[in-house]
Amino acid sequence: MTESAQPPASVALDLPGWRHAYSGKVRDLYVPTDDTTDAPADLASAQRVLVVASDRVSAFDRVLEPGIPGKGELLTTLSLWWFDRLTAVPNHLVADHELVGDTVRELIPAAVAGRAMLCKTLDMFPVECVVRGYLTGSGWKEYQASQSVCGVQLPAGLTNGDRLPEPIYTPAWKAPMGLHDENISFERTVELVGARVAAELRDLSLALFATASTIAERAGVILADTKFEFGADRATGATTLADEVLTSDSSRYWDAAAWQSGTTPEERMASFDKQIVRNWLAAHWDGIGIPPLLPADIVEQTAARYRELLERLTGA
Repeated sequence: MTESAQPPASVALDLPGWRHAYSGKVRDLYVPTDDTTDAPADLASAQRVLVVASDRVSAFDRVLEPGIPGKGELLTTLSLWWFDRLTAVPNHLVADHELVGDTVRELIPAAVAGRAMLCKTLDMFPVECVVRGYLTGSGWKEYQASQSVCGVQLPAGLTNGDRLPEPIYTPAWKAPMGLHDENISFERTVELVGARVAAELRDLSLALFATASTIAERAGVILADTKFEFGADRATGATTLADEVLTSDSSRYWDAAAWQSGTTPEERMASFDKQIVRNWLAAHWDGIGIPPLLPADIVEQTAARYRELLERLTGA
């Protein structure tokens, strides 16, 4: 276990009919007890999984304290909103209610209602499908060193926050727990998943990004970059969109008006995501040992930006 890849604490809840299977940095997974009767709780044998978003927040591969109040529900609401609009690609959602006689029975436990999604289990591909429409973050760092990002050569003279000539696909390898995810070339994804799947992941990701960018622009918001995850449907083999999608945790969203009028990266990149947390942590922590506690004002500012993004995009 590397020091910088802190294992998440188990936060298993007692959910009737569900058994805790796994905790990631910010989400917890549960499998139905009737799917794994007399067997250990695992994702390989279950047909359904309950994906519960917590209020935990992570940055630089570390889970931070305290969490962001209401974050789990905000991000789940945003994911569901986006899934409703990205219908060109199949996704992992399944019905979260059923009709019993004349009564509608909710399948998501009340204890996690609003911050959970009921999904089919997939054979996940070990690739994070990152699409960048703007140059920033780790891409900006790589560009400064090589004028390229993940092997994609870019024009000279770009600055932090610039719009790219066209969105680029820059995948990452999803490392096992304890290791860092690693930016990789497209050729490396071919080695990991094969040429057909690698091309499909790239093409689907770019198409989804184009659709989402257009929708965001109508709300005065820039989708600077995001990451998608996909898996193979165990019944049909179809490549299926999974995990959270286009949330403030998996994406960079900027205010379009600020970007157009700003003269410095800080002015241009008015973020609706956890960049506030990243910036504060980078300024107050050297990456060694336990990260410091987030101040109350940083927590509230982040929560407010998450809420504002949801309101802007959905109009709710």
